[in-house]
Order: sequence, then structure tokens, then C-alpha cells
Amino acid sequence: MSAVKATKGKKPKAAPATGGAIDPALYDFVLAPLITEKATQVSEHNQVVFRVPLKATKPQIKLAIETLFKVTVTAVNTLITKGKTKRFRGRLGYRSDVKKAIVTLAAGQSIDVTTGL
Repeated sequence: MSAVKATKGKKPKAAPATGGAIDPALYDFVLAPLITEKATQVSEHNQVVFRVPLKATKPQIKLAIETLFKVTVTAVNTLITKGKTKRFRGRLGYRSDVKKAIVTLAAGQSIDVTTGL
């Protein structure tokens, strides 16, 4: 079976090493790279920061990054920034919760987040 099948509730399987098709479900585990001052500082330590879905797990994030960017991931650290109430022109608003993944790459590897996928 050359196509990779992702089922609900189970983690998607990696594409075969023979150059098979990439599972489209893997794109759901990486929402966007974070370009902030702190993310730029950790890039000196061979780390990249991504926004990920709140329900994404570390193994799913690792599999998605390794498959989509063709790099070796040594560690994945996650954190959840809780949303908070803010005021704008006297009206109450609410920021959403955000989950971030700090991905550590193997020595000598890098991801250029400015080019996209």
C-alpha cells in the first residue's frame, strides 16, 4: 500500500522510505512557525518553534516535522499559553489558548522557516 492512511484517533504513519506520498494529515500538526525574538534566540541552539494544535502530541509533532521537512528531530518540548481577557475600545475580548512546540534538530541540520513547505 503506497498511500498512507490516517484514521481518527490514531497517529498517522510515516511515508515509506522509498519516496512514497506524504500523508496529508501530517500538515494538520504544524500550523505555523513562530517568528519572535525568543524563537530567534533559540535558533542558535539548533531549535525551531512552531504553533501546533492543542490536541497534538509530541510523537505526532516529531513525525510531522521529520516527514515534512526531511530532518532528524532529537527532542520536542511543548507549552500551552493560556488565553486571557483583553479590552479593545471598551469591549471585552478573549485571546485563544495557543500550543507551541520547540523542536530540537540533530547537529548540522536546519529548517528555513521563511520559505514554507
